[in-house]
Amino acid sequence: MTDESARIDAYIAAQADFARPILTHFRTLVHAARPDVTEAIKWGFPHFIHATKNLASIAAFKSHAAIGFWYSEDQTEARREKGGMGHLGKITSLSDLPSDEELRAMLDRAAAMIDAGAKPQWMERRQPRAALPVHPALTDAIAANPAAQAVWSAFPPGKVRDYAEWIGEAKTDATRDKRIAQAVEWIAEGKGRNWKYEKR
Repeated sequence: MTDESARIDAYIAAQADFARPILTHFRTLVHAARPDVTEAIKWGFPHFIHATKNLASIAAFKSHAAIGFWYSEDQTEARREKGGMGHLGKITSLSDLPSDEELRAMLDRAAAMIDAGAKPQWMERRQPRAALPVHPALTDAIAANPAAQAVWSAFPPGKVRDYAEWIGEAKTDATRDKRIAQAVEWIAEGKGRNWKYEKR
């Protein structure tokens, strides 16, 4: 057993009584249908990895569980009607799941997309977000720090936006100034605003 598998064991064991059978069933089905997959905890919940790409994920919440397929547009009627994270809607019992045959077919379609080098369809639809204005005080603070300026100049638009949004959301000057000081420190170290959550 790998360390990641042990972490997923612990994740499932910590969930509510209704959720554990759902998560365990899908996990078992994934490994039977796709013996090549590996496991990892990403963004705080279990993922199944095929050819280095996220194939599927499971998660549990207070009153429902969720199953997602990164490379699939398959959605059940329950998902369309009730919403929820993932593709199968808010799952509260094993009876809410599609048949094992349907789930295997969804896994196969998602794996085929990965093997073909396709992008997840949600990424294909995603439109670039408009740039946010960068607060002048942040611009000045970065300019005063050569290391931060070098990194900032090379940052992709998304990382610039993350910092601009964080500074712009400050409700007081004191909070803004504290965030700017922290931002310059992180930027000089080559870190994005959300560096703590980025895969390393």
